[in-house]
Amino acid sequence: MPCVTPHVCRHTFASKMARSGMNPKTLQLIMGHSEIGVTLNAYTHLVFVDLQREMQEISKLQS
Repeated sequence: MPCVTPHVCRHTFASKMARSGMNPKTLQLIMGHSEIGVTLNAYTHLVFVDLQREMQEISKLQS
């Protein structure tokens, strides 16, 4: 079983909230970060599937 710490849970929470579409500034405030870059670059871990989903949403808007 992988080592799950409160810090790992913070990364998971940030990533899931970003994936769900939460406003980045709201997420920054909840996380308690003074800089948005910490929230977006260090705590949110998005993957290729997330990029694909966003591109599909954009293409739906163009139709």
